[in-house]
Amino acid sequence: MLHRISAGWARVELFIAAVMAGVVTVLILVNVVTRTMRISVFWLEETAIYAMVFMAFLAASAAIERREAISITLVVDAVRPKLQWLFYIFVDLVTLGCAVFLLYVCWIWFRPDVMLQVGFDIRAFQRETFVFTYSERALTLGMPKFWFWLIVPVFSLGLLLHGLSNLVKTLRGDIPRPMAGETS
Repeated sequence: MLHRISAGWARVELFIAAVMAGVVTVLILVNVVTRTMRISVFWLEETAIYAMVFMAFLAASAAIERREAISITLVVDAVRPKLQWLFYIFVDLVTLGCAVFLLYVCWIWFRPDVMLQVGFDIRAFQRETFVFTYSERALTLGMPKFWFWLIVPVFSLGLLLHGLSNLVKTLRGDIPRPMAGETS
Protein backbone atom coordinates (compact mmCIF):
# COMPACT_ATOMS: atom_id res chain seq x y z
CA MET A 1 0.00 0.00 0.00
CA LEU A 2 2.79 2.41 0.98
CA HIS A 3 4.57 1.71 -2.32
CA ARG A 4 1.44 2.44 -4.35
CA ILE A 5 0.88 5.71 -2.52
CA SER A 6 4.54 6.66 -3.03
CA ALA A 7 4.44 5.74 -6.73
CA GLY A 8 1.17 7.63 -7.21
CA TRP A 9 2.53 10.70 -5.47
CA ALA A 10 5.67 10.51 -7.65
CA ARG A 11 3.47 10.45 -10.78
CA VAL A 12 1.69 13.60 -9.54
CA GLU A 13 5.05 15.23 -8.81
CA LEU A 14 6.36 14.40 -12.28
CA PHE A 15 3.19 15.66 -13.94
CA ILE A 16 3.35 18.98 -12.10
CA ALA A 17 7.11 19.21 -12.77
CA ALA A 18 6.44 18.70 -16.50
CA VAL A 19 3.79 21.42 -16.43
CA MET A 20 6.25 23.72 -14.66
CA ALA A 21 8.87 22.96 -17.35
CA GLY A 22 6.35 24.04 -19.98
CA VAL A 23 5.49 27.16 -17.99
CA VAL A 24 9.20 28.07 -17.72
CA THR A 25 9.64 27.61 -21.47
CA VAL A 26 6.62 29.75 -22.34
CA LEU A 27 7.54 32.49 -19.88
CA ILE A 28 11.10 32.72 -21.15
CA LEU A 29 9.95 32.81 -24.78
CA VAL A 30 7.40 35.52 -24.03
CA ASN A 31 10.08 37.43 -22.13
CA VAL A 32 12.45 37.22 -25.13
CA VAL A 33 9.73 38.44 -27.50
CA THR A 34 8.68 41.33 -25.26
CA ARG A 35 12.26 42.44 -24.67
CA THR A 36 12.90 42.36 -28.42
CA MET A 37 9.94 44.69 -28.79
CA ARG A 38 11.53 46.88 -26.07
CA ILE A 39 8.74 46.08 -23.63
CA SER A 40 10.08 44.73 -20.34
CA VAL A 41 7.64 42.62 -18.37
CA PHE A 42 9.63 42.06 -15.19
CA TRP A 43 7.24 39.64 -13.51
CA LEU A 44 7.88 37.08 -16.28
CA GLU A 45 11.42 36.45 -15.06
CA GLU A 46 10.46 36.08 -11.42
CA THR A 47 7.57 33.76 -12.28
CA ALA A 48 9.88 31.64 -14.46
CA ILE A 49 12.35 31.36 -11.58
CA TYR A 50 9.67 30.20 -9.15
CA ALA A 51 8.31 27.72 -11.70
CA MET A 52 11.82 26.33 -12.21
CA VAL A 53 12.31 25.96 -8.45
CA PHE A 54 8.98 24.10 -8.16
CA MET A 55 10.00 21.87 -11.07
CA ALA A 56 13.37 21.04 -9.50
CA PHE A 57 11.97 20.17 -6.06
CA LEU A 58 9.17 18.01 -7.45
CA ALA A 59 11.40 16.18 -9.93
CA ALA A 60 14.03 15.57 -7.24
CA SER A 61 11.43 14.02 -4.95
CA ALA A 62 10.14 11.77 -7.74
CA ALA A 63 13.73 10.74 -8.54
CA ILE A 64 14.13 9.55 -4.94
CA GLU A 65 11.02 7.38 -5.29
CA ARG A 66 12.37 5.80 -8.46
CA ARG A 67 15.90 5.58 -7.02
CA GLU A 68 17.11 7.54 -10.02
CA ALA A 69 18.84 10.31 -8.10
CA ILE A 70 22.45 10.92 -9.00
CA SER A 71 24.70 8.49 -7.17
CA ILE A 72 28.16 7.01 -7.33
CA THR A 73 27.94 3.25 -7.08
CA LEU A 74 31.61 2.36 -7.47
CA VAL A 75 31.93 1.01 -3.91
CA VAL A 76 28.46 -0.54 -3.80
CA ASP A 77 29.04 -2.42 -7.05
CA ALA A 78 32.37 -3.78 -5.78
CA VAL A 79 31.02 -5.46 -2.64
CA ARG A 80 28.97 -8.58 -1.97
CA PRO A 81 25.14 -8.40 -2.16
CA LYS A 82 24.75 -8.55 1.66
CA LEU A 83 26.97 -5.51 2.04
CA GLN A 84 25.15 -3.78 -0.82
CA TRP A 85 21.94 -4.32 1.11
CA LEU A 86 23.48 -2.58 4.14
CA PHE A 87 24.61 0.34 1.95
CA TYR A 88 21.08 0.75 0.61
CA ILE A 89 19.63 0.65 4.13
CA PHE A 90 22.12 3.35 5.13
CA VAL A 91 21.15 5.50 2.13
CA ASP A 92 17.44 5.07 2.89
CA LEU A 93 18.01 6.00 6.54
CA VAL A 94 19.98 9.10 5.52
CA THR A 95 17.15 10.05 3.15
CA LEU A 96 14.64 9.66 5.98
CA GLY A 97 16.89 11.66 8.31
CA CYS A 98 17.10 14.48 5.77
CA ALA A 99 13.31 14.44 5.34
CA VAL A 100 12.69 14.61 9.08
CA PHE A 101 15.25 17.39 9.48
CA LEU A 102 13.71 19.39 6.63
CA LEU A 103 10.24 18.97 8.12
CA TYR A 104 11.57 20.19 11.47
CA VAL A 105 13.18 23.23 9.81
CA CYS A 106 9.93 23.93 7.93
CA TRP A 107 8.01 23.75 11.21
CA ILE A 108 10.33 26.33 12.77
CA TRP A 109 10.25 28.44 9.60
CA PHE A 110 6.45 28.53 9.19
CA ARG A 111 5.37 27.91 12.82
CA PRO A 112 1.83 26.83 11.89
CA ASP A 113 1.04 26.23 15.57
CA VAL A 114 1.69 29.87 16.47
CA MET A 115 -0.07 31.11 13.33
CA LEU A 116 -3.13 29.14 14.40
CA GLN A 117 -2.90 30.47 17.98
CA VAL A 118 -2.87 34.10 16.80
CA GLY A 119 -5.79 33.53 14.44
CA PHE A 120 -3.74 33.98 11.25
CA ASP A 121 -2.91 37.57 12.26
CA ILE A 122 0.48 38.16 10.62
CA ARG A 123 1.46 41.10 12.85
CA ALA A 124 0.61 39.16 16.00
CA PHE A 125 2.59 36.22 14.62
CA GLN A 126 5.61 38.47 14.05
CA ARG A 127 5.37 39.95 17.56
CA GLU A 128 5.13 36.47 19.04
CA THR A 129 7.93 34.78 17.07
CA PHE A 130 10.12 37.53 15.54
CA VAL A 131 9.78 35.53 12.32
CA PHE A 132 8.81 37.47 9.20
CA THR A 133 8.13 34.56 6.86
CA TYR A 134 4.58 35.61 6.08
CA SER A 135 5.26 39.30 5.44
CA GLU A 136 7.98 39.10 2.79
CA ARG A 137 6.69 39.84 -0.70
CA ALA A 138 7.89 38.75 -4.12
CA LEU A 139 9.63 41.67 -5.77
CA THR A 140 7.65 42.04 -9.00
CA LEU A 141 4.65 39.82 -8.33
CA GLY A 142 3.68 41.55 -5.11
CA MET A 143 2.49 38.25 -3.61
CA PRO A 144 3.65 36.98 -0.23
CA LYS A 145 6.72 34.78 -0.78
CA PHE A 146 5.54 32.11 1.63
CA TRP A 147 3.20 30.79 -1.09
CA PHE A 148 6.27 29.97 -3.16
CA TRP A 149 8.24 28.68 -0.17
CA LEU A 150 5.54 26.10 0.55
CA ILE A 151 7.25 23.87 -2.01
CA VAL A 152 9.87 23.03 0.65
CA PRO A 153 7.45 21.32 3.09
CA VAL A 154 5.72 19.64 0.12
CA PHE A 155 9.11 18.33 -1.03
CA SER A 156 9.96 17.26 2.53
CA LEU A 157 6.73 15.27 2.87
CA GLY A 158 7.34 13.63 -0.51
CA LEU A 159 10.90 12.82 0.53
CA LEU A 160 9.62 11.26 3.76
CA LEU A 161 7.02 9.18 1.91
CA HIS A 162 9.46 8.00 -0.76
CA GLY A 163 12.21 7.36 1.79
CA LEU A 164 9.91 5.20 3.92
CA SER A 165 8.72 3.29 0.87
CA ASN A 166 12.30 2.70 -0.30
CA LEU A 167 13.38 1.58 3.17
CA VAL A 168 10.57 -0.97 3.34
CA LYS A 169 11.52 -2.24 -0.13
CA THR A 170 15.17 -2.50 0.88
CA LEU A 171 14.37 -4.33 4.11
CA ARG A 172 12.44 -6.84 2.01
CA GLY A 173 15.54 -7.34 -0.14
CA ASP A 174 14.31 -5.40 -3.16
CA ILE A 175 17.45 -3.43 -3.96
CA PRO A 176 18.10 -1.77 -7.31
CA ARG A 177 20.16 -3.67 -9.82
CA PRO A 178 22.20 -1.91 -12.50
CA MET A 179 20.50 -1.84 -15.88
CA ALA A 180 22.15 -3.53 -18.87
CA GLY A 181 24.94 -1.38 -20.24
CA GLU A 182 24.98 0.88 -17.18
CA THR A 183 28.37 1.67 -15.72
CA SER A 184 29.43 2.96 -12.35
